[in-house]
Amino acid sequence: MAAKLQRVSLVKNPNYVRSGPKSYVHLLRKYAIKPTTEGPYFMGNKIHQQGKHGVRHLFGGKARVQAALQKKDPTTGQVGEVTAEDQQNDSEYLCPVTIGTPGQKFMLDFDTGSADLWVFSTELPKSDTTGSSHTIYNPNSSSTYKATKGSSWKISYGDGSAASGTVGTDNVDIGGLTIKNQSVELAKTLSTEFAQGAGDGLLGLAFSSINTVTPTPAHTPVENMVSQDDIKSAVFTANLGSWRDASDPDKGVSFYTFGYIDQDVLTAANVTEPYYTPVDSSQGFWMFNSTSATVNGKSIARTGNTAIADTGTTLALIDDATCKAIYAAIPGSTFDSTQQGYIFPSSVTADQLPVVTVAVGDQQFTINKEDLAFADAGNGNVYGGIQSRGDMTFDILGDTFLKSIYAIFDLGNTRFGAVQRTEPEQNLAPPPSS
Repeated sequence: MAAKLQRVSLVKNPNYVRSGPKSYVHLLRKYAIKPTTEGPYFMGNKIHQQGKHGVRHLFGGKARVQAALQKKDPTTGQVGEVTAEDQQNDSEYLCPVTIGTPGQKFMLDFDTGSADLWVFSTELPKSDTTGSSHTIYNPNSSSTYKATKGSSWKISYGDGSAASGTVGTDNVDIGGLTIKNQSVELAKTLSTEFAQGAGDGLLGLAFSSINTVTPTPAHTPVENMVSQDDIKSAVFTANLGSWRDASDPDKGVSFYTFGYIDQDVLTAANVTEPYYTPVDSSQGFWMFNSTSATVNGKSIARTGNTAIADTGTTLALIDDATCKAIYAAIPGSTFDSTQQGYIFPSSVTADQLPVVTVAVGDQQFTINKEDLAFADAGNGNVYGGIQSRGDMTFDILGDTFLKSIYAIFDLGNTRFGAVQRTEPEQNLAPPPSS
C-alpha cells in the first residue's frame, strides 16, 4: 500500500559558502570538462606509473597517460595539482534520509546528475571518522541490513579524487516512504574532495545505467519506489527556493516530492498542467532538446543542442556563443581570466539586467534576474550564475536555472516537465561573500 505522500523539505547547510570559481572547478571535475576560456584551470595529461619503478628500478613497470584537470600559477606559470581547496565540495541544501532498523538519520545531497546512493560508514578508517561531524552509517546496528557479496562501487574523477567501498541493502525512508532492500553504498575510502562537505553522502536521482555498482548496477530509490508500489505515479519533482525570496508568498522554500506533483505550485503559477518534453536517457541523464535561447527577446539558434537538468549543480553551463550574448547585454560585465568566469558590477539594477530564456523542448523558460548573480567576486563585482560549458557537448542546467522553474522528473513516461515560477520582485541583494 502506498504511504501518505508529502513534501521532503531541503535543509539549508549553514556552513555553505558560495564561491564562483570553486563551483566552476567542481563542475569541470565532475563532468571532465575541458575549458575553452582563458584561466588557471585546464585539461592536461598526467602520467600514471604502474609496476616496479623508483630508485632501484630505473626502468620497468607500465605507464599510461590520462587527461586530468590541472592548474597553472598565474605568477610563475608553474603547473600543479587541483586540490580540494580549489573546488566547491559542499552542498547548499541537504535532505534528511533515514536508513536502517532502527533508523539512522543522514543529511544527503539529492543529485539528478548521478545515480549512486552512498554514505559515510564504519568501514572508513577511524582516522576519517573520529571527531567527524558526519553521521556514520553502521550496518551492524541495523537488523534489516544485508551485505551484497561480490559487489563494490567506485566514483572517480580525472584529477585522481575518488570514493569507493562495499554494497549492501537496507530499508531507506524518504519523506515517510520506506523503500525495502534499497542498495546502499558504504564508503570505505574517501578522498578529501568527497570528505570535506557537510553532507553525509549523496542520493543520486539520474538513471541507473550510470550507477557505479559492479558487477550489476543498482536500482535507484525512485525506481524501487515504483517497483515496490510505494508510489502510484513514477514521478518526482524539485522546487528549489532561494534565500533571496524569504519575504515572497512561498517563503523561498525548497522541497522535493515523490509520487505526485504539488498542485499548490501549479496554482501559484496559474497553470493547470506542466509543460513536458521527451527525455533522452541514453547517457543516464535527464537530457532534453534545448535548441534556442533568447536575450532581451533576440533569439539565438542552437541547432541540435541538448541540456540536462542537474540538481547537484549550482551554476548553469551553456555554450560560449550564448554566454557571450548574455554578458554583452549586462553593463560593465567582463570575463575575468583570474577567476575563469564572467563577472559584472554588483551595482547593476534589475532593469539593466537582460531577460534571459532557454528552451526546454519547444518552450522558452525565463531565468530569474536575481539568479544571474551567483557569488561575490570582489572589488564590487559578482560572479555570474551562467558560465561556459567548455568542450561539453550539452548544457548543464543547475540551480541558476532550476530555481526559476518547478521541475518534474517523470520516470514513467521518460519526460521532463517544467512550470515557470514567477517572483513578485527581483531581489538583487549582493550574494553572500565567499
